[in-house]
Amino acid sequence: MAELMASPELQSLKAQFFKALAHPIRIRILEILVAGEVRVQDLQRVLALDQPIVSQQLARLRATGIVISRKEGTTTFYGVADPEMTDLLAVAKRILNRRLVGVQSLLRQLAHEPSARRATRSRR
Repeated sequence: MAELMASPELQSLKAQFFKALAHPIRIRILEILVAGEVRVQDLQRVLALDQPIVSQQLARLRATGIVISRKEGTTTFYGVADPEMTDLLAVAKRILNRRLVGVQSLLRQLAHEPSARRATRSRR
């Protein structure tokens, strides 16, 4: 079992990777970029966010090597650094879907339970 444990440095690198993904805007950016390169201006328009916010989030993703950029004249294009990001997002979506299905089932059960208020009132 000990040989299966990653080094503290590798664990830290993994944590940094997931921290870089831990923001709703960054996830939205990645969901757009997995389809192909996009200009910063297009990201701003699609996300309906101001340029400084988009640039800040792109900088965080770029600093961790999750996205890459290239310049063409005065235009900057961004894309995912690794095409497997598509798979990572798909796996995350499947995991969340399974979790939400369970929550929906609990909500349906809760909706069919007699409410505590009605039960209390009927005892009076």
